[in-house]
Amino acid sequence: MRKLKINMYAGGLNIEGQGVGSNFFEQVSLVKKIDGLDISVNGKHPKDYDICHFHTVNPSFYFKFRKDVINVCYVHFIPDKDDGSLKMPGFMFGPYKWYVLRFYRKADEVIVVNPYYMKSLEEIGIPKDRITYIPNYVSNEEFHPMDKKGKLSARREFGLREDVFTVLGVGQTQTRKGVLDFAEVAKRNPDMQFVWAGGFSFGKITSGYSEIKALMDNPPANLRFLGIVPRAKMNEVFNAADMLFLPSYQELFPMTLLECINVELPFLVRDLDLYKDIFLSPYTVGHDNGEFAEIIKRLRDDEGYYEEVRKQSLAIRDFYSEGNVKKLWDGYYHRIYDKYPDKHRIK
Repeated sequence: MRKLKINMYAGGLNIEGQGVGSNFFEQVSLVKKIDGLDISVNGKHPKDYDICHFHTVNPSFYFKFRKDVINVCYVHFIPDKDDGSLKMPGFMFGPYKWYVLRFYRKADEVIVVNPYYMKSLEEIGIPKDRITYIPNYVSNEEFHPMDKKGKLSARREFGLREDVFTVLGVGQTQTRKGVLDFAEVAKRNPDMQFVWAGGFSFGKITSGYSEIKALMDNPPANLRFLGIVPRAKMNEVFNAADMLFLPSYQELFPMTLLECINVELPFLVRDLDLYKDIFLSPYTVGHDNGEFAEIIKRLRDDEGYYEEVRKQSLAIRDFYSEGNVKKLWDGYYHRIYDKYPDKHRIK
């Protein structure tokens, strides 16, 4: 049986600390394990492939779409003035949004990592039968629980106290991630230690840069900012913590949560509609800083409650297992190949 030749296009892979890059490496690593696929990354000749899969919307990629190749586009976001990611002048946002949506519409097929955005894509003119939901995935070889000795060693490595309940936040230091709320909740729990892994991946154009930079330069006594941590060290960061707290105001599908559940930690998130589409079993939410602080306090003081919330992570983990997601990708690529016989490279 001839293997399908697939070319993965992605830009910005040298920018550390951003989820799209993490997703790219995880997805490519996963599909390379599928026997019926031959995977390349940023190949130079699109016509040599059966499927071109665009992970990012780089302008240079726009001109690599070909009529004789099946073009697939990953939708990681839909431009929104209020998403809190980047500071962008109003006059620039219109052209930026026009370009991104045009990029999506140009593809033969689009993939969303959260079904929350399927309706929005239909509204911009993409037919429902061209939109597919496939969840993100994180390898349990890279993210997994460490033994007690390993956890204590990780705390020492990152300068954390070994005997204090530790709350972890992960992500780019930008407004939409709720970094300022994370700091406020830390102030309300001075007898715990809070640590944030992540930094300004996009420098001074990051939304909220000045305010967050001031916080990072002068944080509460019980809050540490680790900056951007190499992905190879992130398993140790998670294992150094007792829980993950992600007070984001806007997300699509944070890889952070998949990393957390692989490490078998409990997590607490803001009550956002989009999570309801990706978590098919119970999970723990809060609505404001006061509630967040109380839930975290209860997780520290009530062993039974801590174990209950930790088991929620274990239940979610099963759906996002390697075997399940790999099967979805295998079926997807062969399905869309059969869907476009006029674009077959070898007739």
